[in-house]
Amino acid sequence: MSDLVFDLPDGTAVPVTVTRLLNAGYAGREQEEVAAHVAELAELGVPAPAVTPAMYPVAPYLAAQVGGVPVQHGRTSGEAEWALVVAGPAPEDLLLTVACDHTDRELEVHGVAWSKNAGLDVLGRGAWRLVDIEDHLDELHLRAWVAKEDGAEQLIQDAKLAALLAPRYWLDALAELLVPGTVLLSGTVAMLPGVDQFADRWRVELADPRNGSTLELAYRVERMPEPIG
Repeated sequence: MSDLVFDLPDGTAVPVTVTRLLNAGYAGREQEEVAAHVAELAELGVPAPAVTPAMYPVAPYLAAQVGGVPVQHGRTSGEAEWALVVAGPAPEDLLLTVACDHTDRELEVHGVAWSKNAGLDVLGRGAWRLVDIEDHLDELHLRAWVAKEDGAEQLIQDAKLAALLAPRYWLDALAELLVPGTVLLSGTVAMLPGVDQFADRWRVELADPRNGSTLELAYRVERMPEPIG
């Protein structure tokens, strides 16, 4: 389990003990967007999924609000996403935040579910109540930037939430699983060509153009020492 706290625009701090963590995959509304992501992964040796969208259970302790993500080697990368947080049983307890699913690309070729369990799901500290933004959810803008330690940021992902299946899709499709304490990550959008995803730093933002507010997260990728023995 992970104990997280989400700060809402009204000043409320909502504590959540994560008891179930789910990662959606191949969850674009447009098939060309899904095909682009499948092609990205195919370049890394990941076979195409048997069915889309997909869903991968992840160990709950991997949900984290941190500034550093430990990794075992240099072929890991993030994925910009939104996350649905089920903070309680009422509709107003459904929260939306920004997220980054940091994935082990070496392990991914052997099993996507394994790779999802080899890295953290980094969540933003700020959140919105879903009921407050659901009427214009498709207008929200999801972006991610990467950087080497000695270089400037580069935009690597850039899309509206209209590109992804909406939270309501998952609330209907997985009603029995989305109990209080659940966090569900949306799946991601295609990466921009020519940008090195194996970066030292990741930054992701989810912006609401209607009210001018933005949810952000940022973290460093931290290589662990080499194993001995």
